[in-house]
Amino acid sequence: MENQNNNRLVHPDMQRIFEGNRNWVEKKREDDPEFFERSAKGQAPKYLFIGCSDSRVPASQISGTAPGEMFVHRNIANMVVHTDANLLSVLQYAVEVLKVKHIMVVGHYGCGGVAAAMSDKQFGLIDNWLTNIKDVIRLHEDEFNFITDEEQRFRRLVELNVIEQVINLSKTSIIQNALKEEEPPQLYGLVYDIREGILRDLNVQTTNVMKRYEHIYGMQ
Repeated sequence: MENQNNNRLVHPDMQRIFEGNRNWVEKKREDDPEFFERSAKGQAPKYLFIGCSDSRVPASQISGTAPGEMFVHRNIANMVVHTDANLLSVLQYAVEVLKVKHIMVVGHYGCGGVAAAMSDKQFGLIDNWLTNIKDVIRLHEDEFNFITDEEQRFRRLVELNVIEQVINLSKTSIIQNALKEEEPPQLYGLVYDIREGILRDLNVQTTNVMKRYEHIYGMQ
């Protein structure tokens, strides 16, 4: 089938995307005739979702939020890396411009990035990224090695990774500065269970960690 814009042949897989888009637009206009007009005027999301790029973890669907309610950043294994200019740019815009109220780091059981970091294999360029997860193993080596069941170790590392990324988030200058505001954004660490579809709150507390290491990470 040809693309009407430039007469380029469109692969059936991509044609499905275009047809899906048109069907979605028609359905949206039926349900809410003014939806696109409102969307074009701007966004005012309350949430920032920092999640994994895994195609099974769609941010809006699993959280039941509508377009315009959630700002989203995704990467391999939902990492908060202090040298990642992409993540930091999203974070700064979300906090300082959009004034989001809640920031969630969302991992998921069965994460391929975490599984790769647990192995002793080389995967190429991504090995440099996975080193950040291996550092999580190093920080929690005693607990990690105490778990003998491989599946339970995998699940626990997913959780530990989320916890450490929330802590990394709290150490950024962006969040440090935001904490001085009257109503700073709240930080959360969540895990999504793909088998059940449920989001679980890990109740990550960063206050004690930051107080303990304030002499290292604290900023004036």
